[in-house]
Amino acid sequence: MTDILDELQWRGLIAQHTDIDALREHLSAGPVTFYCGFDPTAPSLHHGHLVQIILMRHLQLAGHRPLALVGGATGQIGDPRQSGERQLQPREVVAGWSDRLRDQISRFLDFDGPAAATMVNNLDWTAELSAIDLLRGIGKYFRVGTMLNKDIVARRLASDEGISYTEFSYQILQANDFLELHRRYGATLETGGNDQWGNMIGGVDLIRKVEGASSHVLTTPIITKSDGTKFGKSEGGAIWLDPEMMSPYAFYQFWLRVEDADVVRFLKIFTFLDRRRIEELEAEVAERPHARVAQKALATEMTRLVHGEAELERVLAATEALWGGGDLSAIDEKTLTAATSNLPRASLSLGEATIVDALVGTGLEKGRGAARRTVASGGAYLNNAKVEDEDAPFTESDLLAGSVVLIRKGRRNLAVVELS
Repeated sequence: MTDILDELQWRGLIAQHTDIDALREHLSAGPVTFYCGFDPTAPSLHHGHLVQIILMRHLQLAGHRPLALVGGATGQIGDPRQSGERQLQPREVVAGWSDRLRDQISRFLDFDGPAAATMVNNLDWTAELSAIDLLRGIGKYFRVGTMLNKDIVARRLASDEGISYTEFSYQILQANDFLELHRRYGATLETGGNDQWGNMIGGVDLIRKVEGASSHVLTTPIITKSDGTKFGKSEGGAIWLDPEMMSPYAFYQFWLRVEDADVVRFLKIFTFLDRRRIEELEAEVAERPHARVAQKALATEMTRLVHGEAELERVLAATEALWGGGDLSAIDEKTLTAATSNLPRASLSLGEATIVDALVGTGLEKGRGAARRTVASGGAYLNNAKVEDEDAPFTESDLLAGSVVLIRKGRRNLAVVELS
């Protein structure tokens, strides 16, 4: 079996680490209990969190035991950002977001068997700490000079806004989480994003000073595109895992649009496809880039992983219906709305409007004469069916889910008409 660190390295999932030889020996010696933290600073996880979950899953498949920490305490503060102070959310909001994150994380890990995962919440031990307990029991082990030298702290101190004591203290709470999980569960490894390296090392130092024990840290890289820009923004914002915040269709389309220069690297990072399959897809990119076979595999694997097989089938059916001429009537309203959200649209009257009105109203044609010529030449379609009568009004039998019809000019020019 391939060494787990070699596998993670091949997939591009390792950025920094403590002593790599010691960590390799530690992982080889037997099941290791490790943890990764997720702060509820929003009502959903996004693709960046997914990198951490995938790393956890790889380690679990290799026989190691994950602790998935939801930061019910640290989420009330939020780790320092480069862009300035976070807006503190009410405690009940953070509690609600914590529950949502727990539900999301639980879908990706196994909670039975010898490597069963455990969900934990740092509010369970942090809420019990008084200010005196925190200062005497934890704060005395931290040196202010070291804390000031953390990259994000130094940048914030140099900014006009500075940094509050609240966010400055976040690193102490995160380090204490590692100490508590070491005491309660025997955790000896923390994983996380590379931007958390300084906070994570603080936990290693705290365990050494308080318990006299060694522990380890492993970070994943911040995912960027081949041009060096940050990866993971859509037209609507972040790539959320919650289907209410980003529809499965939009999620699928996002991954489908990945550039050729990035797709193989993202297949390694974000999917569990084996080396042979990824190498096959890499050959497809080189030999038939126009077919976008690798992008289709990436979008399929990601949608299945995050939203499940049933949603994937709905997305594929909608994609085929929209762009391949399939049956539009089988698409449910929610999926159809998501799939057509960025198309040109117009509002017209049911029983009066015709295909000519629709072509002009949506901007697919500039005038009624041009619209009539398109119909006459066989280039106009209503719900994927060719229109031959330019004067026939739309009727209730034409309506798709949500009281709309889909019109098309030629092969690729689509628009939506809302009929009332």
